[in-house]
Amino acid sequence: MNYQKQVRIGNIAVSPPLALAPMVGLSHSALRSVACQLGGVGILFTEMLSTKRLPHENESLSPCLIRDPEEQPLFYQLFFNYSDDLIPAVEKLVTLGADGIDLNFGCPAPKLRRYGAGCFLAEKHDMVKKAVAKLRKHTILPLSAKIRLGEDLNSKRYLELCRVLAGEGINCITIHARLNWEKFCRKPRWEHIAEAKTVVDVPVFANGGIFSVEDARKCLTVSGADGLMLGRGAVRAPWLFNEIAAAIYGMENNNSALSLADVYQQFASLLINRFTVERRLGRLKQFTHYFARSYKYGHRLARDVQSSPTMEVALERATAFFYDNEPLFIPGGYHE
Repeated sequence: MNYQKQVRIGNIAVSPPLALAPMVGLSHSALRSVACQLGGVGILFTEMLSTKRLPHENESLSPCLIRDPEEQPLFYQLFFNYSDDLIPAVEKLVTLGADGIDLNFGCPAPKLRRYGAGCFLAEKHDMVKKAVAKLRKHTILPLSAKIRLGEDLNSKRYLELCRVLAGEGINCITIHARLNWEKFCRKPRWEHIAEAKTVVDVPVFANGGIFSVEDARKCLTVSGADGLMLGRGAVRAPWLFNEIAAAIYGMENNNSALSLADVYQQFASLLINRFTVERRLGRLKQFTHYFARSYKYGHRLARDVQSSPTMEVALERATAFFYDNEPLFIPGGYHE
C-alpha cells in the first residue's frame, strides 16, 4: 500500500508526515534534537504552554522555550480557557520564530479541566469556534489542534468539533484515539479517526498506541490518517521515526548500527549543555522511565536513575547498566 509521503500544514511541507507529540516534561529541546539527529521526524511540538504565562517567560531560561536551530518545523502548543486573551501569547510566539501554533483541546488532566482548558473546552463548541476564529484573524501562522474522541462514543459531537475547527481555519487536526477519560492502557480506537477524514479536508494525524513499525502501518490502514504523531513510543525509542520513515515511506535508514547507550548519553549531554542545573536531573529521570523499556532488565536502570541524588551519579549508574545489559532489539530491524 502506498502512503502519502508529504502533507502540507498551511504553508509548511511536512515530510515524512511523522510528528513528535507535545508531552509535559518530555517534548523539550533535548528530546527534539535527538529525534532530529536520528532522522525520520517531520514535525515537532513543544510541551503545552500557558497563554497567561507565556508572554512573560524568558526564552533563554525556560525549559519549555529553549530551542536549537535544528528543531524545525516546530509548533508551540498552547492551552487556555475561553476567558484568556490569546493575542499576547501569539505575539510572543512570533518573536520566538514559531513555525506554527497548536491548540490543546485534548488534555484530560484534572488540573486543566478545572481551569476550563484541554478536553473540557473541547466540549464547548461555541467557545472553540469563537476562540479559533479570533486567533485565525490575528495570525498567518499555520494552526493545528489536538483533540480526543470526546466524553463518549458520540460520533455526531466529535465530528462536529472537527468541522468547527476546520471551518474556522485550523490547518491540521491531530486526534488521540481515546475518549477523554480513558487511560493509556486502553487500546486506541483508530477506526474512529477514519470518520473524521470524511468530514474535513485538512490533514488529519493519528495519535495513540504507536510503538513499532507494525503499529504505524496498522494505524494508517485502519484510520486512513494523513500522518502519525508519536508520543511515549518516541521517548522509549527515539529512532522509531527513522524506522517508520524507512519501512513505510521508503526513506533511507541510517541507524542500523545505532548504540542505545550512545543515544542515552547524547540525550544527557544535551540536557547538560542547554538547561540549568536544577532542570536536568528531573528530565533525565522522566526520560529514563520510558527509555529503560528497551531493555529486559530496564526496571533496574529506571530504579537506579530514579534514586540518584545528582546528574553525575545518575550517569555513572546508567553507564554501569549499559555495560552489563544488552537491549531487547537492535534499531533498524523494524520490530514487526
